[in-house]
Amino acid sequence: MSRVPDIAPETFSPAQREIYDRMMASRPNGKLLGPSSLWIRDANLAAATGQMAKVLRQDGKLNAPLFEMITLIVARQWTAHYVWVVHAKEAARVGLEPAVVEAIRARRSPPFANERLAAIYDMTQELVETKQLSDATYARALALFGVDLILEIVTAVGFYTLVCMTLKTFDAPAPDDAKPLD
Repeated sequence: MSRVPDIAPETFSPAQREIYDRMMASRPNGKLLGPSSLWIRDANLAAATGQMAKVLRQDGKLNAPLFEMITLIVARQWTAHYVWVVHAKEAARVGLEPAVVEAIRARRSPPFANERLAAIYDMTQELVETKQLSDATYARALALFGVDLILEIVTAVGFYTLVCMTLKTFDAPAPDDAKPLD
């Protein structure tokens, strides 16, 4: 049970209705859930966060497995059940190895055969745990990804931190009230 009730679509302002209609066009289940169900309370926030999500998920340079791994690391750090449930399914769909997903869930370092995955894992873990990036980790990331992709990685970590903070603050339930994280 969320700390705030959902807003009935029939009470939306014109700006909220416009954002809501755009959001619903991309939701095959016909439901506005998670952080969007909260951000819709403010049309400007909903528009800005929706645009950021689109830039990261659809227009970004990170391939889908790398992006989903970042999202899962942040969700694990925050014990954000909603984000975990949604993105663990997406991670499976885009081919992130189940052993990697399970290791993140269990707070273990995953086995990586791919240096890029390992570097992004280490970079993301360091950011969420220490709130900074060491010179050594930055140099490794720079050699593998370059400045532009590092910026995108950091932005994804920050955006999903915002998502998790929003969900945790308002106690938004995960789909089917699932609690896959301890």
